[in-house]
Amino acid sequence: MKIYNTLTRQKEEFIPTEPGKAKIYVCGPTVYNLIHIGNARPMVVFDTLRRYLTYKGYEVNYVSNFTDIDDKIIKRSLEEGISAAEVSSKYIRECEKDMEGLNIGAQMQHPLATQVIPEMIDMIKALIDKGFAYESNGTVYYRVRKFKVYGKLSGKNIDDLEAGHRSIKVAGEENKEDQLDFVLWKPKKEGEPAWDSPWGEGRPGWHIECSVMAKKYLGDEIDIHAGGEDLIFPHHENEIAQSEAANGVPFAKYWMHNGFLKINDEKMSKSLGNFLTVRDISSKYDLSVLRFFMLGAHYRNPVNFSDELMESSKNGLDRIKTCMHNLSDIIDRAQGNELKPEESGMIKQVEGLISAFETAMDDDLNTADAIACVFDLVKFINSNTSSDNSPAFLNRLRDVLLKLTDCLGLEIDKTAAEDEEDAAWIEELIEERTMAKKSKDFKRADEIRDELLAKGIVLEDTRDGVRWKRK
Repeated sequence: MKIYNTLTRQKEEFIPTEPGKAKIYVCGPTVYNLIHIGNARPMVVFDTLRRYLTYKGYEVNYVSNFTDIDDKIIKRSLEEGISAAEVSSKYIRECEKDMEGLNIGAQMQHPLATQVIPEMIDMIKALIDKGFAYESNGTVYYRVRKFKVYGKLSGKNIDDLEAGHRSIKVAGEENKEDQLDFVLWKPKKEGEPAWDSPWGEGRPGWHIECSVMAKKYLGDEIDIHAGGEDLIFPHHENEIAQSEAANGVPFAKYWMHNGFLKINDEKMSKSLGNFLTVRDISSKYDLSVLRFFMLGAHYRNPVNFSDELMESSKNGLDRIKTCMHNLSDIIDRAQGNELKPEESGMIKQVEGLISAFETAMDDDLNTADAIACVFDLVKFINSNTSSDNSPAFLNRLRDVLLKLTDCLGLEIDKTAAEDEEDAAWIEELIEERTMAKKSKDFKRADEIRDELLAKGIVLEDTRDGVRWKRK
């Protein structure tokens, strides 16, 4: 498999540091609000990377953090009148609901920044001891110029960065040795969460959090570090500077970054009124459609979100699901079992489609071309199957379709038992919502409605009671 490495600006063969194993770190969201669809893109893209590496036989250790202490979280805690910890816990739960709706695999670790404060203090101490950091009035800064290859990921030049800083006045910069130095530890402010440290009570800077979580859960050297392209500078650049100075070894071998997401060809922003959360999308579509939409473009390319494109994605995903449904019906009616002679030749054609799928995914995770291969398989199944075929042939086709779509994280086949289990769970939640409304606990009632929407279930309040349907 070849991966485009942001660090070297070229595609490179993926060769992990430890044969047969892949260590991946993906920067997760800051949990102060519902996640937006821009947050969802790296989640979907790099979960698909994890799935494909697993498909290829790698033992994957995938870590994606939650930033649960940050200025935005503190601001939200003041707005809502609750603690920062309560804010982060609340929105972690909401994020997990959306991730489940997007079929983001549970086979990953989600550490919290606040769980590794002692380890952050240890890394900062190590950087000070090595001369890469210094304390000034309770703030600890990183000496950017001390790290001689600073800018190697982003391609930014120290002199250009300095020129840009000269025109910007930032409060507290008088404590720095150099305008380019960035914060590793900041002193406590009134009303903010704080932890004890050798430099007084305070909290970590954002960049040190990911360096330490990657080290703790994956080791000093990792295979792939990934995230949105907006994180290349300064976040990922600073992570490299911290980790490599502290650990004395290369931090990440490969760096992968997904492109931006636009709304109707405009940058998504609250001021433009086009800010969309994943929960907003779940009120109109099953979130599997959003996942399918995001995989329809190469991850490094910008992607444009629109209602028309979402409808097209829904129709495309429905074609695949319909194919699976029809194939299952044909299998139920098929007779015999042995593979027929003419079916052996058709199996070879299917193997060619599998090979084409793998070739696309091996080429820097080209999910757009991989999906085209799935559609070729759907076309083949629709044109070459009937109850006259042997169950062996039909089941082989079914297994291949399931295997390829599962690799993309697309759930296209639910058993009757699963449907019954879903229905029982839905009815239980509806009953809980009804009781919540009777007791005037409208907050809980709304939470239940949102939870069901995230699963693609729409509730309708009627005179005869609550009805539900799938989107």
